[in-house]
Amino acid sequence: MNKYLFPLLLFIVACGNKHNPDIGLYTVKKGDLQIMLSEEGELKATHSINISSPNVSWRYGNLKIVNIVDDGTEVFKGDTVITFDPSEVGKAIEESKNELEIAKAELEKLKAQHSSKLAELESNLKVSTLSHEISKINFELAEFEAEVTKKEIELKLEKAKISLGKANNEIENTKKMQNEELQQSLLKIEQLKTKLDEGEKALKSLTVISPANGIAILTKNFRTNNKWQIGDQTWSGNPMITLPDLSEIMAKVQINEIDISKILPDQYVEIRLDAYTDTTFKAKVNKIANLAENKDNKTKIKVFPVEALIEGRSAKLLPGMTVSCNIHISKINDKILIPTDALFSKTNQHWVYLKKGSSFIRKDIELGASNNDYVIVEKGLNAKDIIALSNPFPEEEESQKES
Repeated sequence: MNKYLFPLLLFIVACGNKHNPDIGLYTVKKGDLQIMLSEEGELKATHSINISSPNVSWRYGNLKIVNIVDDGTEVFKGDTVITFDPSEVGKAIEESKNELEIAKAELEKLKAQHSSKLAELESNLKVSTLSHEISKINFELAEFEAEVTKKEIELKLEKAKISLGKANNEIENTKKMQNEELQQSLLKIEQLKTKLDEGEKALKSLTVISPANGIAILTKNFRTNNKWQIGDQTWSGNPMITLPDLSEIMAKVQINEIDISKILPDQYVEIRLDAYTDTTFKAKVNKIANLAENKDNKTKIKVFPVEALIEGRSAKLLPGMTVSCNIHISKINDKILIPTDALFSKTNQHWVYLKKGSSFIRKDIELGASNNDYVIVEKGLNAKDIIALSNPFPEEEESQKES
């Protein structure tokens, strides 16, 4: 083929296709490519105080929220932040009071019974003592009586002595038994008092107050995957609110296990708040988990939690906010770079539209590394080349799609 024929045909093709005259242009140049890993994250305070549900006995049932502060509310030390339903605890307190009153009445009744019994036994003891004394006198006077009479008097004395001993033993045994009954009754009363005290303490604990000043950040109810709200039920000792130290905020990011080897301490991280997309913050990786964990309860995907400490302070940085994190992995210096908007690809082919005179030609290129914004061109372009930022032949693109 004539060496002038192919460029001529290429020129005819380029000129034959009508292009958009308002197409955006980019002048190719060399630069440094920053390789980044982009992940979603959540802001957390590095230090915070947990406010948990009260530790109350299981016998009071579940803890039901009847009032809770709004998420993000500024609270002060001593403010009420959560109130739980007191009905079950109140019912238990009334039952304990009734049981205690009954136990006290039973104790007084027992004391009266003991007193009556002892009085009866002491009366019997007095009778036995008198019988013994009489028998003793009769025995002393029987010195000159007949042997048979004397023997009969002696037997009566022995019988009176046995009765006296029995009366004494019965009193001692009864006192011991009564003391045991009394101790059991007193122990029952003490146990009921303790139960009542526990109920009253539990009732007071159902009103949870803030231990310090801060911003109240509600945690999530894992059953609903929403933050705690009125009507939810929880269990004893469950962390429900955090009071973060806003002087030091970090972003917690979950890194896929295939990417974790790229993450190193002190790597620069660009933090962008989802709520304020025009605001970015600088951060550095300061903690990388040693063990993987499940990303969530629904999948078996393994991730490594990574923390990036944010530099400086801002009123916009609040725990619980979602953020976009660009972790700077590495940098490739002095390479031909083009915006990803200027790149066109299909299967394993990559090309750009190179400006030639007043039109454009398709130019195949070989690519290197890339990030979200730019890609390295290893072959096919030179610095100062001008390329289109979108397809200058939209009709051609439509026809390719149809074919």
